[in-house]
Amino acid sequence: MPRSGWKKSESGRRLSDLVSVGLLTRVFPADVVDEVIAVAGRTERRSRSLPARVMAYFSIGMALHSEGSYEDVFAELTDGLSWASGWSESWLAPSKSAILQARARLGFEPVRGLFARVAVPLAVPETPGSWLAGRRLVAIDGTVLDLADTSANAEHFGRPVSSRGERAAFPQARQVAVAECGTHAILDAEIGPCTTSEIALSRELVGRLKPGVLVLADRGFYGFQLWQQAAATGADLLWRVKTNLRPRHLETLNDGSWLAQIIPTSGTARKKTPPLQVRVIDYTIEDGRENPESYRLLTTILDPDEAPAEQLAAVYSERWEIESTFDELKTHQRGPRGVLRSKSPDLVLQEIWGHLCCHYAIRTLMVDAAAHAGRDPDRVSFVAALRIARRSLGQGSFSPSAT
Repeated sequence: MPRSGWKKSESGRRLSDLVSVGLLTRVFPADVVDEVIAVAGRTERRSRSLPARVMAYFSIGMALHSEGSYEDVFAELTDGLSWASGWSESWLAPSKSAILQARARLGFEPVRGLFARVAVPLAVPETPGSWLAGRRLVAIDGTVLDLADTSANAEHFGRPVSSRGERAAFPQARQVAVAECGTHAILDAEIGPCTTSEIALSRELVGRLKPGVLVLADRGFYGFQLWQQAAATGADLLWRVKTNLRPRHLETLNDGSWLAQIIPTSGTARKKTPPLQVRVIDYTIEDGRENPESYRLLTTILDPDEAPAEQLAAVYSERWEIESTFDELKTHQRGPRGVLRSKSPDLVLQEIWGHLCCHYAIRTLMVDAAAHAGRDPDRVSFVAALRIARRSLGQGSFSPSAT
């Protein structure tokens, strides 16, 4: 599938050769930015020194330079503008207050729309760790993000409660995402208060799954209704469940897996709900411990000739790739700051979507470099790619004109 803003002739460039290309505008072309701004109703009716297009790029640049001040990030962007014009033009950095007002005018919807428009799968048939039985491997999982300690953030997003009943030091936002296992590219996400459960956010997310993927999920996600909703999209599922879940046995298959029926265990209409057929894979991992952990997987792939039990058990380990993806976002890209800077809910959402756009841009860069070198994208250093992306921001090119 072609990727927005990327030309086929560029796919063979080495990581070091991509520095001067202008990463943000290659992944997020100006015309696409303008379109999502218009759809969100943020197109300006008068000329401004900080038009919406610039602020959309600024929201991603802010994620790329999470430790920098507003003024520092804007200086990086305007250096790119000056570089693109051959240093014939220059821009005076606005004040922090002016940037904050421009962020508020933009809101979060255009940045969310930009991510939704551009974030498409990156793995090609040759990408290692990306496929099983012709299906693209993706994983779903959730994480939380610490937010600036303001009354507005606390009221909107809430604070988690510790095991001792004490409130946490910071409000938190909850994020549930679907990521491509072979490339770590986040393809879709839902964001809400920490008081909203992962399952509740997942209900919105799984409804957007499509045929041709195999979705991996940990045992905390399983529930009959969520499984039913996800399977109804035509996507295939491979989810771990608790070993005390007892599907109704139908038939043992030649690879040791077995066909079964699952039914809802709660709800007023559970007796009227028809059962669903699944395939069950039970196994343990011998790692030298006296009591090795037992695994039970459910899958919608019912034919063992298409995907044998041993193969499914092995590929389930790819679910951990989304944990690495969250680590890239929270530890390296966000940096040691640990707390997002925005002090109001709308700007928190804008900042989080900016981080998701930024991570996708970096992962796109890494996939291109890996393809040229004939390597697994997992073997390319995220930290090195982040460093190169930061250098490229000052050598980008985008027009500051409003749409």
